[in-house]
Amino acid sequence: MNIHIGSIGEKLAVKYIKEKGYDVLDCNYSTKLGELDIIAEKHDIIIFIEVKTRTSGIFGIPSEAVNYRKQQTIQKLSQQYILYKNLDKSHFSYRFDVIEVKLMGKKYKINHIENAF
Repeated sequence: MNIHIGSIGEKLAVKYIKEKGYDVLDCNYSTKLGELDIIAEKHDIIIFIEVKTRTSGIFGIPSEAVNYRKQQTIQKLSQQYILYKNLDKSHFSYRFDVIEVKLMGKKYKINHIENAF
């Protein structure tokens, strides 16, 4: 996918979750294993958010790209992040969300799937 399109989608997703009262802890956390798009917190829940952006339906629904293998990678990355940031596991709960961003010219639509996996 076009990196520029993905970047636009991630910026829109960050704006969206901030408007919903989330605190953004990190964006584009990267290791050799892969990348976490957005790490946010709300009500003592750490949320690992995968953002999928599309400009058309030719490749299907954006969330379909978060298959089992991608989910496993995100879960491993989240464990690395928790250790790296030394987050107290007893203080926080964790969840995995997917945010679909559909770009339509100058307009866009966001679908936030909480507890996606």
